[in-house]
Amino acid sequence: MENRKKPRRAVALRYDAQNEPAPKVIAKGDRLVADKIVELAEQYGVHIHHDPDLAALLGSLDVDTYIPEPLYLAVAEVLAFVYRLNEKVQSDGTITPSTPRRPSG
Repeated sequence: MENRKKPRRAVALRYDAQNEPAPKVIAKGDRLVADKIVELAEQYGVHIHHDPDLAALLGSLDVDTYIPEPLYLAVAEVLAFVYRLNEKVQSDGTITPSTPRRPSG
């Protein structure tokens, strides 16, 4: 992480709309664990959204827990932003999702 303040807390979410009812907390942690979560996200090309308040709310959930309904809107806004970043709309109207990077080595 170059020239960036390291996070004090990080929460990783997964959302598989085909198989899960809501986004799920798959990792969370403070300080060194947060640093590792961010490092892995960067390594795999996963978007990192900086929102300390949302991280605090999501960080209060247990790992392997679906987010509660009151957080749907906040998380949906982040996911919508990420989806827009990850998709390229072709001139013929088809959508081509970007391919996540795999770590080298």
